[in-house]
Amino acid sequence: MNNNIKDNILSRLSLHVKAFQEGFEILSRANSLEKLGENFKHILSGSLLIVDINLFHKKSQNSEWQKVSLHRDIAYDFIPLLNRFDSFSVEFLKDQHYKIAAYIPLVDGSFCGLLLGSKYDQTEFEESDKIALQMFLQLFDNAYQSLINLQKEKQLHFSLNHSVLQLNSLIHTGIEISKLKNSAELFQLALERAVSLTNASKGVIRVTENDLVVNSISLPANINMEESLSSNIKIQSKIAFGKSCYEFTLLDKESREGFIQFESTDEILLDAIAKQVLSAIENEQHHKEALENEILKRELSVASSIQKKIIPEKLPVIQGYDIAGINIPSLEVGGDYYDCQVLDDGRYALIIADVAGKGVPAALLVSTLDASLRSYLDMKIPLSELAIKINKLIFSSSPPDKFITFFISIIDPATGEMDIINAGHNPSLILKNDGSIKEIEAGGVAFGMFDMGLPFQGEKIILKPGERLLLFTDGIPEAMDEEENEYTDERLQKFYAYNTPEKASMFIDELVADVRSHTKETPQSDDITALYLIRNR
Repeated sequence: MNNNIKDNILSRLSLHVKAFQEGFEILSRANSLEKLGENFKHILSGSLLIVDINLFHKKSQNSEWQKVSLHRDIAYDFIPLLNRFDSFSVEFLKDQHYKIAAYIPLVDGSFCGLLLGSKYDQTEFEESDKIALQMFLQLFDNAYQSLINLQKEKQLHFSLNHSVLQLNSLIHTGIEISKLKNSAELFQLALERAVSLTNASKGVIRVTENDLVVNSISLPANINMEESLSSNIKIQSKIAFGKSCYEFTLLDKESREGFIQFESTDEILLDAIAKQVLSAIENEQHHKEALENEILKRELSVASSIQKKIIPEKLPVIQGYDIAGINIPSLEVGGDYYDCQVLDDGRYALIIADVAGKGVPAALLVSTLDASLRSYLDMKIPLSELAIKINKLIFSSSPPDKFITFFISIIDPATGEMDIINAGHNPSLILKNDGSIKEIEAGGVAFGMFDMGLPFQGEKIILKPGERLLLFTDGIPEAMDEEENEYTDERLQKFYAYNTPEKASMFIDELVADVRSHTKETPQSDDITALYLIRNR
């Protein structure tokens, strides 16, 4: 090649440099293969003056070519030109309808094929055109890699957000399940949530006694259970209570590509919901037995003595603050717990918790929680680490149907700074100086539900002079009158906002009186526990 030809090629390629730079920016903005193909078609058309541009794609070596961007349908007849290649190739054709055939292996194992017609002016392709085309094809390959990475990143974000939503939904499901006493409503809610959280297309709960099916619930209703249960895409969880066995089955996980196998997180979620159902069944059964069984009364007496040693008789004096608390068990002993512990560095730990169940098991779990708290708080470890350690301890030392909702705030009385963790407990409330109420929900799932090493997200808040903090258990908003109407969170927040006595003990007394005015003579259905802190001006 003489110098004049080389200079001519270099001159022509220099004209394409700006097109290369702008081309990659345009291609890298594509959010789909189709958009990438259209953008690439416009770039080639403008740079190489080609009008008849056809782009195909296939997912594997043996699959069929599919159109990405087509100029004319006649291009389908020339697809055999692309099937001759098995590696990156650019062939300039003679005596053919199409002048160029290109074959591009892509990063994900798929392939693109390109059929190009003549130039606008019917001139022959020069050496500079061939070099420019190969460079444009490299741009296309790089842009496709960027597209794949973008799609993977979006999928990762989707998976992470979906996991967070699953955990939040699981917490709310546990709270709702714990309120239900009707077994049909309990099973229906559990099945609906399990199907929704895992993207299953069907769900079945079977209740058996002595291997005989005594009850079945399905979603959707009236499905052919035997045919559905024969599916090879399913997960199951079993729990037992008394003579009954409850089998939860989820079938045919749905996705954009059709049915796919369930993931390990789906199995964990199903097991957790089954535990929540078992806890609700057991709690109701224990409540009934507590009214009739003399043996349980003796157990409650033992548990009461344990709990009296844990619930503080007198709260510490905090300079610049006023604090008061209350615990009224629904039976002789309950599963609620609160405390205010003085730490070595002058800060204070405000704690409230609610154990699923009543009696000796609940009291023992409260005792375990209290002892572990005192030990770990002395170690001065971060609350997020403390929560992980206590969750492991409760998970390993409690039966499958027991868990603890828990809230802790470490407050520096000098600054009002609070370090907070909420593990599945009711949101605590801050009454701000402008009269607004802030709900504190930071944290994770209840202690003892499962041990997966999940983090507990903390939160830092400043309690300003004049502001107030209320910690409470669900026995207050769920307190019912004789018609089973609840006191509700809304009434609690309204009472909280409009009752700001000078003394913390006065607020506690007035709150209990307001709850009693709602329930009247109705027997207390759950423990009433609250801790109230005022930061004086």
